[in-house]
Amino acid sequence: MRSISKSKFARVLVVAAAFSVLAASGTAANAGSKTITCYKGTAVKKVSGSNPKCAAGWTTKKPVAKAKVVVMNATYKGKISLLWSDSDVKATSVTATGAGTSLGLTAITGTGSSAPTSQCAPIIGSGVLSGGGSTLKVSFNSSAKGCAEDSAAPSSVNITGNAVIKGGTGKFVGATGTLKVTGYFAVKSTEAGSSESEAFTLTLSGNVNTK
Repeated sequence: MRSISKSKFARVLVVAAAFSVLAASGTAANAGSKTITCYKGTAVKKVSGSNPKCAAGWTTKKPVAKAKVVVMNATYKGKISLLWSDSDVKATSVTATGAGTSLGLTAITGTGSSAPTSQCAPIIGSGVLSGGGSTLKVSFNSSAKGCAEDSAAPSSVNITGNAVIKGGTGKFVGATGTLKVTGYFAVKSTEAGSSESEAFTLTLSGNVNTK
């Protein structure tokens, strides 16, 4: 009986050892397996193996989406509301409707301010162009200025400079670019505390980079 028991015990050890070897080899195979991602145009696939490689025409380098450039050249006409103080003038409201190559952005709203000490002064301002369920955010940069045609009111004020695109929504999500700005409006009085609402025209032109 002892010899039989020892024989059975030996077989059990052999079987256990065989399973251990198989398990170890399986673990080693899995440890050596790698997975890479391959790209071809808009197609994507994964390749696995001990030394995976992309097929001919495929690459592991993810393609970078190229920006789409669209051209804007639109003129917006509407109203600008002004409020003067001892130190500056604020454009508390700008509303206008656009025509031309507006990219579907047919309306503009915005605000701004300036602290004129001479006939030409920098303008700080930002606005939102909207239409068709999309928007485009713009902001004047340091080149923007307003220059009065006369040294005292009443006078016309001409706007020149650039507006930087700060993104948007809808088809303009992540949009970038710089637009040339030209425009004008009239001023009746510059006395502190005076306010007025005047006709306003603004033209935006340039390239809009969209994703």
